[in-house]
Amino acid sequence: MAQLMDGVILLDPTGVILSANAAALRMHGVDDAAALGATAEDYAGRFSLRSAGGRPLRHREYPLFRLLAGEAFPDEIVQVAPAGEEEVRWVHQVRDVTMDDDGDDDGDDDGDEAGGEADYCALVISDVSARFDAEARFDAMFRANPAPALVVRLADLRIARANPGFLSLTGFAAERLHGKSLFALDLLGGLAEPAAVRRRLAGGEIVPQAEADLLVADGSRRLVLFAGQPIDVTGEDAVLLTFADLEPRRQAERALAASERHLVAVFEMAPVAMAITHDADRRIARVNAAFRRLTGHDTGAATGRTLDDLGLWDATAQRDALDTAIADHGRLRDGEARLRRQDGTVADCLVVAETIDVDGRPCILWVYEDITERRRTETELAGAIDAVMKDASWLSRSILDKLATLRRPQAPAPPSDLTAREREILDLICDDLDDAGIAVRLGLSRNTVRNHVASIYAKAGVNRRSGAVVWGRERGMGSRRA
Repeated sequence: MAQLMDGVILLDPTGVILSANAAALRMHGVDDAAALGATAEDYAGRFSLRSAGGRPLRHREYPLFRLLAGEAFPDEIVQVAPAGEEEVRWVHQVRDVTMDDDGDDDGDDDGDEAGGEADYCALVISDVSARFDAEARFDAMFRANPAPALVVRLADLRIARANPGFLSLTGFAAERLHGKSLFALDLLGGLAEPAAVRRRLAGGEIVPQAEADLLVADGSRRLVLFAGQPIDVTGEDAVLLTFADLEPRRQAERALAASERHLVAVFEMAPVAMAITHDADRRIARVNAAFRRLTGHDTGAATGRTLDDLGLWDATAQRDALDTAIADHGRLRDGEARLRRQDGTVADCLVVAETIDVDGRPCILWVYEDITERRRTETELAGAIDAVMKDASWLSRSILDKLATLRRPQAPAPPSDLTAREREILDLICDDLDDAGIAVRLGLSRNTVRNHVASIYAKAGVNRRSGAVVWGRERGMGSRRA
């Protein structure tokens, strides 16, 4: 007994403690056997014991009393503290041994071969405090770890523990996982090399990071990144599997891909010509159908080349001006340029440009609106007006004003030949007030109002009130303008 590393407490069948070796004394924090107590009852008064789970034990549940009662406990964990102390001081793994004078010492509590009572009982103690502390620390960290994790036994690849993070991620209750086979549950789907992962787990090897579709409680699956690490703090060989949830990333990637498809469709179907060029070298990355129709260049001929390579700029000065505007402001608004089509004809275009990001690379989105026909129509109209205006003596003032407005479109302004009072009265006429209402509003007599109205008719070239209303509203008079 003295040479054993395990502690030994020797009792006789009546419960008297006969002796204890140095290891047993050390495991109880005492210097001699008398400090353990003279009997099992005395021992129970000096030390308080708890189960491995921390439940206080009644005296009859103490290993010494169970030993005297003839119970067998080959390996049992108890937590030990001096009586009156709440904090556990030692953790013991105990087993029973019975002996008799005839030499029967098998540790299986079968008594001697003649069937009589054992002559001696021994409690063999191993101090597992360090291991128990390590397991307790691991268990605390395992539960507190926000990353989802599982502990899987290597012997049978069954789940021993699941932390709150894993239960929250999957929606499983702990009892649905505990003791279940990792692969029978098919928790890890979509593995690139399932046989290799299983072989590494069974062999207690490190499992490198890999993606998998993790089964969740409702039967769906979430994309995760997982890895495995062998551990030896759980009392048995096991592997710790940790998981990172990649499902939000997958959903974001799917949404981004869908958005990009929609943008590509909108880009391609846009009715105005559009092109995307790289900001660094101005090489064309993409053109839409309207651009191909406008210029005559197909996608294959345009992609990877610059607008200069295609000969699209009719004048380099225009190109330089547009480039300067983009370089200075990062965008271009209301630019004008002439593009030379593939067949040699020229198109007048309004140009808008915006700096954008495509696949992490700075680019420029160009928009070209073909205004060739509109310019031609405006030129023809201006020529017709010039021809008419050469002899305009037979036209009324209102027609001349309309022709002038068509030739030089601009916001209408009140005619300058009306007096301030006449403009004031015309405003009220355009608001549908009659002479009496105008007189009341302006504090004038009705005759004065009639005189002003007559003057307005003469200057406007109309002879009725409705004509004055139209003429005035065309020039921005009244609160309800045309």
